[in-house]
Amino acid sequence: MNESNREERKEEKERHATWLELFYDLVFVVVVSQLSQNLNHDISLSGLLSFIALFIPVWLAWIGATFFATRFDTDDLGHRILTLLQMMAAAAMAVNVPDALGKTSAGFALSYAAIRFILVIEYFRVGRHISSARPLTKRYLIGFTSAAVIWTVSAFVPSTSLRFILWGIGSAIDFGTPLLVGRLAIKSAPPNISHLPERIGLFVIIVLGESILGVVMGLAGHEWNIYSTLSVGLGLSIPFSLWWIYFDNVDGSAIRAAREKGRIGIYIAWLYIHFPLVVGLTAIGVGIKHVASSNQQIALPFSELWLICGSVSTCLLVQSILHLTAVGGDSDSEYKTRRTWAIYRIISGVVILVIPIFGVRLLPVVLMFILAVVCAFQIILDLRHHPQHRIFKL
Repeated sequence: MNESNREERKEEKERHATWLELFYDLVFVVVVSQLSQNLNHDISLSGLLSFIALFIPVWLAWIGATFFATRFDTDDLGHRILTLLQMMAAAAMAVNVPDALGKTSAGFALSYAAIRFILVIEYFRVGRHISSARPLTKRYLIGFTSAAVIWTVSAFVPSTSLRFILWGIGSAIDFGTPLLVGRLAIKSAPPNISHLPERIGLFVIIVLGESILGVVMGLAGHEWNIYSTLSVGLGLSIPFSLWWIYFDNVDGSAIRAAREKGRIGIYIAWLYIHFPLVVGLTAIGVGIKHVASSNQQIALPFSELWLICGSVSTCLLVQSILHLTAVGGDSDSEYKTRRTWAIYRIISGVVILVIPIFGVRLLPVVLMFILAVVCAFQIILDLRHHPQHRIFKL
């Protein structure tokens, strides 16, 4: 490795989220909270699908700004003003979320379209000032502008069903554009190896925090007894376990694999698999709240059983895929370790899914105990390969 490459790597390792990015995230705390409330009010299959459908543009809005920042963050006056405008549009999304599939669907569509148009302006500024980035920014401008126009048009069509079809088309374009320009993006403006995993990790923290906040606020004033107390305690250990196994193993190896070895597929899988993870983590908080506030003397209703088991299982299965994508510069022994972790996560996720699939009738506290034990087992497995956590050090 020559001197310039060493300096580049050193700079990347030292890069962290800016204060502006952290401020930007606060708006999405509110948006995620509103999404969580929607699911809390309707945990049926249709309610879950609506929750996921609305989470897609929210995730795209946040990840779009994050990817721009990890590649071209200038922190000049123009960027700060445009970020403020994005925050205002995201706040408008939050306002429209409660009835985004009903009366406020037009407002929600315009809010999201505004965020994407602002992102288009950001890429236009980059292409204007950095000639080497123009082939990439040109493709982003075409894809993101097309999607934003479709979302804007959807707000003015009279048919609600047609509006949602246009949403699907626009979202597909926003999802697909980075896929189509993947190799060009890695070659001309690769994401930062340390900054991008940190930013996505911060969004994971947002949804974990929302899960815990939702449980606490939802149970305020609830009549407590020993069973509901146990259910809450066991339930809160679940997001803690998922936090542990995610952040003990998060790194930029998937990005490094794409940059240094051309393994674009691993990088794309690592990136896109985070969407079901954040959806699952948000749903876990809603599920814990419903379990803890339910009648502790009778078995859980079918919908609540599916919600909590399905969301925990999803998070474990996603974690298994994340382990398999973390193969940037691993040795054979390290890869075998990660593969072992993945196998255990898959087995655990499938075991949890068996409960709702076969309709096993369990008291709430018993169910939470089983889920907590399964998740705690993941920590035990992790401790075997991270002995530093077993030693007290100052």
